[in-house]
Amino acid sequence: MATTTRDGTDIFYKDWGAGQPVVFSHGWPLTADVWDEQAFLVASHGYRAIAHDRRGGGGPASPGTMPLSLS
Repeated sequence: MATTTRDGTDIFYKDWGAGQPVVFSHGWPLTADVWDEQAFLVASHGYRAIAHDRRGGGGPASPGTMPLSLS
């Protein structure tokens, strides 16, 4: 799955189960895939597990271009 930010960047995420959400956030240089086993366990116990890829890594496309200015 993916969602799009205001600047047009697609952020990929995985979503398992239903119930109270538990959000998994990885560090550099990993992806949401690192949480598959933990997310499956959490989802199998009645929770909703959500793991996202950080901007510019894993499933999402390259980060959108943001206008930068020093003036």
